[in-house]
Amino acid sequence: MACLNRLRRFGTEGVLGVSSIAVIGLGAMGKPIARNLVKAGHDVVVWNRSDGPVAELADAGARRAASVAEAMQAPVVISVLSDDRAVAETFLDSGVLARTPGGTVHVNLATVSTGLARRAGAAHAEHGVGYVAAPVFGRVPVAEAGALNVLAAGEHELLDRVQPFLDVIGSRTWRLGDRPEQANIVKITGNYLIACAIQSLAEAVSLAEGAGVDSGQLVEVLTSTLFPGGVYTGYGSMIAERRYQPAGFTTVLGRKDLHLALDAATDHGIPLPIGELLRVVFDEAIADGRGAEDWAVIAEQQPR
Repeated sequence: MACLNRLRRFGTEGVLGVSSIAVIGLGAMGKPIARNLVKAGHDVVVWNRSDGPVAELADAGARRAASVAEAMQAPVVISVLSDDRAVAETFLDSGVLARTPGGTVHVNLATVSTGLARRAGAAHAEHGVGYVAAPVFGRVPVAEAGALNVLAAGEHELLDRVQPFLDVIGSRTWRLGDRPEQANIVKITGNYLIACAIQSLAEAVSLAEGAGVDSGQLVEVLTSTLFPGGVYTGYGSMIAERRYQPAGFTTVLGRKDLHLALDAATDHGIPLPIGELLRVVFDEAIADGRGAEDWAVIAEQQPR
């Protein structure tokens, strides 16, 4: 409550101006998110470890931050980093929160563990900084279109405050609870189910090809009848065509998210038998040198 009392003194105007927002992390997803915020007319401040994406966004109308600490002077900060380690190093272990104005709200789009989410929430609250978890469903083209599904959790008042920005980057915001880890567990389970779908598609394609059925036709039949939707259609086509580049989501990142699901299951005493199989499949794919390919490449571990 003390954190919220401090937050109420700040609107979206904050230190850097009306509708100011910072975006930290300008990778494949962060860059289009920042670009869409610029296009929507917001005063966008950007920071990234490498300068190339920063220069590109500056040309589009964003302003550069010299450091994470400078970016954290904005009233709302969106970060789009890769994993627990990157989030911890950037925000929790760097001392930057102690230099962040009370009233700033940090929206973390990373897919992180529930443990990291709880730690981040506590650390931000200690310094009077709001914390919202908002991982997303959607690949780069969806981010470019501003049509992500945003999985958000945090204190209701904080969610209301950042909603105008989430409306720019996504087609829908799913409010999943007042504890940040609730959003992260939904993202983790979603990615876990995608991995399960990839494995089941690989097995189905393998069986059909063994019986002399064209894999492309198999995928078309299945996705036109029993399993419509982007996951089976998109990944089914990739598997049938053995098309794993360019990677929309790498095998290394897929294994990271699988392990998040397995760790969460262990914490709750829930077995994930298919997850244990997938652990082996992902490890084998990476050992075979396929870590940088799209995670659909785990299908190649299935004999065909």
